[in-house]
Amino acid sequence: MKSNRIIVRNTRRGRNRVSVGLHVIWTTQQRRALVTPDLERDIYRCIRGEAEKLGCRVLAINGMPDHVHVILYLSVTTSISNLLKQMKGVSSSLARNLVGTDQFFQWADGYAVFSLSQVHRRNAIAYVDRQKEHHADQTTRTTWEQSTEDDLPN
Repeated sequence: MKSNRIIVRNTRRGRNRVSVGLHVIWTTQQRRALVTPDLERDIYRCIRGEAEKLGCRVLAINGMPDHVHVILYLSVTTSISNLLKQMKGVSSSLARNLVGTDQFFQWADGYAVFSLSQVHRRNAIAYVDRQKEHHADQTTRTTWEQSTEDDLPN
């Protein structure tokens, strides 16, 4: 008797395509202005380096003295929580070493993460690139400036 099953063989080695764009925001402890201009470049370079070590691709990074925004593609081999633990932990250690024992530096607990479609990714990158202008002109996007539920209005 003849079988009606169809057998499909994939003779090519397939590759998965995963594109997970994220907008990540976190703040300093008690939203203190701790990311000073003299620390900013080193902190951002450290954050980018940690993300890249975990296989992520950083598209934009910027912020204000009390918070950081990062736009990136998430690696399929790392979790969001591990990524944030690394980026925040290592950059906090670096900042504490740079400021020495005279000054305080600490990130707040928590973070906000938003997924981004291809269309919204471009807008988010532009928003992050122009962080300082948005804050100076008071044209910030409330949702993208809140890093935890504690920042949400009642």
